[in-house]
This record gives sequence, structure tokens and C-alpha cells, in this order.
Amino acid sequence: MTLQPLDTGLFKLDGGAMFGVVPKPLWNKLNPADEQNRCTWAMRCLLYEQGDRLLLIDTGIGDKQDAKFFGHYDLHGDASLLESIQKAGYSATDVTDVLLTHLHFDHVGGAVRREGEQLRPVFANAAYWTHPAHWAWAIQPNPREKASFLRENILPLQESGQLNFLTETEFPFSDVSMLYVDGHTEKMALPMFTIKGRTVAYMADLIPSSAHVPLPYVMSYDVRPLLTMDEKTHLLQRAADENWILVFEHDPVTEAATVEMTDKGARVSEKGRLADFL
Repeated sequence: MTLQPLDTGLFKLDGGAMFGVVPKPLWNKLNPADEQNRCTWAMRCLLYEQGDRLLLIDTGIGDKQDAKFFGHYDLHGDASLLESIQKAGYSATDVTDVLLTHLHFDHVGGAVRREGEQLRPVFANAAYWTHPAHWAWAIQPNPREKASFLRENILPLQESGQLNFLTETEFPFSDVSMLYVDGHTEKMALPMFTIKGRTVAYMADLIPSSAHVPLPYVMSYDVRPLLTMDEKTHLLQRAADENWILVFEHDPVTEAATVEMTDKGARVSEKGRLADFL
């Protein structure tokens, strides 16, 4: 079995939105903002091989939106999802399963491509997995999240017959478990792996970067921020007690870290590349 991060490029989001109530003089030291108050963030996916199956976790933002859409987010960097899969030694046709932690555009956009007037799944041989409650939440979005749930990113997965629900169909990876959290959005799935006796947990948007480990650092995008804080409290305590490796989807520099409990709460202990920990 192998587990490796995939770089799919960088984008920018408003620093205030990403750090919530934390004052800018504090967060700007961690991820400096540009003249438009935007910080740079990664869109780091994971690729997991087990036996004859290849699992992709999240897909980045994709490339099918128009220039106006992408202009809001200043996409940059040389990497793309498909190029990173090829660099890892695979092709798109090798992917057997795609786990979507949630269906916000920067996590699911790369799952669907535009072919002329048609929208088709990028991974033709793959089963796409999401939680049914999250799917229902996404296709009838609330006003707060409506701009993040784009129908062209998600409906083609159902129309192709490739959509699978995590609680209704057996997930074909026996050593991958799911932790579901509801603070950021309804039933976001955090996959957890056991590799060489260590637990590796993919943080998605519960803890999007190493800068978000301290408890008050909660995004304004979260629909239930107090619940996010409670979910972070329990996860970080367990991660510290059991020496988990946390993988950050949006950290522009740090792939992974361990945490420890201090008199100020949870803090990063060690950080580096995922390969450094395994």
C-alpha cells in the first residue's frame, strides 16, 4: 500500500474569511496577505493504492470554469491534478475510486471535465463516493453555501451512474475509516489510514492548514463554527494522545504535522512532508 500527496496548484482566498474572528495582525504572520487581502492556499489531494485499487481523495478546482470565475481566485502554480497523478506513476484510467470529502468547488471541481457542450467525469473507470446527507445538502444548497456548490461539478457524477453513497454501499478499502464532521458543512468526510502502525488523517476543511491548529482559528466559511471548535477539540486531543499524522489540504507549505497539547491548547509539534513521517 502507498499513500502520497498530489499537488494540484495554488489559489487565493480572503484572509479574513479563512481565519474568521482571529485579528489580521496575528494571522498575517502565518500566511501573509496580498494587496487584496488574499492569502495563497494549496489544493493538496491524496492518492492511495491498496491491492488492485487506486483511491483519489478530492480533486482540486479543475479547469472548466470561465476566466471570470477563476479571476476571483488567482489560480497559479505549475501543477495540475492529472499531471501529478502521472508523476506518481499512474494515469486517470487507473483510478478506481474517488472519495470527495465534500462538494465545495475547490474539492470537487476536478472531478468533472467539459467536452464541448458535455460535462463528463474525469475518471471514467472510477466510483465516486460521498455521504448521502452531504449530497442532499449540496444539491439543495442553503444561501450561505450556494456559491460553493456548483451543479456542473456534481450532477454529472450522478447522471453518469458513477455516484456511490458511503453509508449505503460497502466502501472497498477495508483499512480506510471515515470520521464525519458537521461544522464546516454537513457530513464532511475525513478519511483515516493506518500505515506502518501510524494513523494518518486527512483534515480537509476541518483544519485546512497547520496555521488552523489553534482552537480559535476557524474559517468564516463554516456553517456551524462553534461545532467546528468542538470537533477540533476532540480530534486534536486524540491526535496528540495517539501521535497521529495530520495531512493538510490547503497549507501552501506544510504537507503534514503532528500535534501536542500545551498550556495554550493544541499546537503543532513536528511538521514536514508526509513521507518524512512514514
